[in-house]
Amino acid sequence: MGRPVPSPTLQMVASALAFSAMGVCVKQVGGRIPTAEVVLARALVSVVLSWWLLRRAGIDPWGQRRGLLLWRGSIGTVALACVYAALATLPLASATVLQYLYPTFTALLAWLVLGERIGGRVVVAMVLGWAGVLLVAQPAQLFSGGTPLAPLPVLVAVAGALTTAIAYVSVRSLGRSEHPLVIVFYFPLVAVPLSLPFVLLDPVVPTPTELLWLLGVGLFTQLGQVSLTRGLTALPAARATALSYVQVVFAGVWGWLLFQERIETATIGGAALVLLATLISLSSRRSDPEGAADR
Repeated sequence: MGRPVPSPTLQMVASALAFSAMGVCVKQVGGRIPTAEVVLARALVSVVLSWWLLRRAGIDPWGQRRGLLLWRGSIGTVALACVYAALATLPLASATVLQYLYPTFTALLAWLVLGERIGGRVVVAMVLGWAGVLLVAQPAQLFSGGTPLAPLPVLVAVAGALTTAIAYVSVRSLGRSEHPLVIVFYFPLVAVPLSLPFVLLDPVVPTPTELLWLLGVGLFTQLGQVSLTRGLTALPAARATALSYVQVVFAGVWGWLLFQERIETATIGGAALVLLATLISLSSRRSDPEGAADR
């Protein structure tokens, strides 16, 4: 008898834990190692693992719609750089909350690009999502108390959510003709040559400890994506996203334990609004087993 397969719920929680650990690794090196170098390290680990999985499954790695695959890899690389830059500069919980704007952006882009129906729910979700962003960011012009976040990192985090949504829409289109492993493979395949010139312009030799953290970025990301894919194939999108939102809790705990980050009341309120926006935007959509976020 084979080993028992973990339940989809446990898969989603494991995915959230792995992605939160990835955030810890990014934050550990983010003060000294440039973002492009972190992206390159993650891509190198992922391209090796993805190639091995493709060869093991006997799947042609090059796909059919190569132009769109290259585009998905390119926009995914931009999203990854934004996410990593936000994780390095913002509190872990706040950066994670802002990243979870991507389902709302995806619903809007799917309407604009793919012609998928959009209704009043998505509009309500967008309003709630942006209200959540304001609570998390606490701009000085609107809030007299609390600790406002620096505007530029917040914009970078929102840009990461937007570009993640663009990558999602590309994945939805590619899913009609490409194997999921091929789509995953093209992401690091494109990220390596895109990030390498930036690394060469500003190279920083990592210490042995930093090398371990960089390896952790790639390994935890791969573990998170595997668990996420397995969970999403067996759960409705709304429930799966609600479960994956436990990543915000994990991020808050890691930030408090390792980086002495306070969890602001406004961050909790903003997280609740973004989660509600996410559930509303997904409530009328089918499960999409191949829509894994770029991390």
